[in-house]
Amino acid sequence: MQERVAVKAVFSPSADRRRQFSDAFGFPAVESFQAIADDADISAVLLLTPPNAREEFVAQLCEKGKHILMEKPLERTAEAAQGIANHCQQAGIRAGVMFQNRFRDGALHLAKRIAAGALGNLHAVQVNVPWWRDQAYYDEPMRGTYERDGGGVLISQAIHTLDLVYSLAGPVQEVAAISGTTPVHSMESEDFVGAGLRFSNGALGSLHATTAEYPGGLESIRLSGQQGSAVLTGGELRIDYTDGRTETVGEASSGGGSADPMAFSHEWHQRLIVDFLDALDEQREPAATLSQALQSHYLIDALMLSARQRQHVLVDSVRPTP
Repeated sequence: MQERVAVKAVFSPSADRRRQFSDAFGFPAVESFQAIADDADISAVLLLTPPNAREEFVAQLCEKGKHILMEKPLERTAEAAQGIANHCQQAGIRAGVMFQNRFRDGALHLAKRIAAGALGNLHAVQVNVPWWRDQAYYDEPMRGTYERDGGGVLISQAIHTLDLVYSLAGPVQEVAAISGTTPVHSMESEDFVGAGLRFSNGALGSLHATTAEYPGGLESIRLSGQQGSAVLTGGELRIDYTDGRTETVGEASSGGGSADPMAFSHEWHQRLIVDFLDALDEQREPAATLSQALQSHYLIDALMLSARQRQHVLVDSVRPTP
């Protein structure tokens, strides 16, 4: 990757952070983000802001025609995320989202098997995100707040698994959810969500997502079809076919479910970045597009609305006008 990319500049609003980063990695730091937007030699930007600091930077880059690979989530709500997508679409730039779990070996293999019809029509989906974060994690200023993060376990942690489910099983049509904050944490937003799901393809599903399950475990997705079932646990895939065959691919590597949110391999990030660079070279959309990322935002907003109203919610009902 180093042969393909020259890092021309790095920026952080904090002078101390950009100096430390520049000293640690040898990248030149600039004192304003506008300097990056104005630099004609910079064609693409990796944008790693919190969601509440995203729109202004996106607007600056779009005005200058820069391609953008940004961290999840796009913004704090589906409506705000749609605004980010609108900026990029109107500017005609390439934009992608850092949903690196799609690039684990097991997930890549399962996507190919599903596309080939190996499981047959899906009829059941189980989604489990049994993660752990201690109170110190939420004691960081603004973490877990609606003002900065837009919510808790769904938008900050489970969104990766929700995106992966969407890429494998398609969109969710209807939800019935409960959510809350367990006694384990003192925080503004939710650390637990449980829900029933109805997918657009007719499959029924369940969701369990929390950061209150000590010591934290690997997230998992189970897809059951007419010809077999697939279980993706972390990065490890097992497929059991109804004719007796089995397949196993990948390793059950950590995805950040423990108290250390950085306890995972960076290989999947590298694969996603390479795909984004290939998309620029080949003038195509990257694997994880903004329109796909919006699906997770619609689902999260629908789940939280369902929990607040204590009733079933159609996902399309929360979809903002483009």
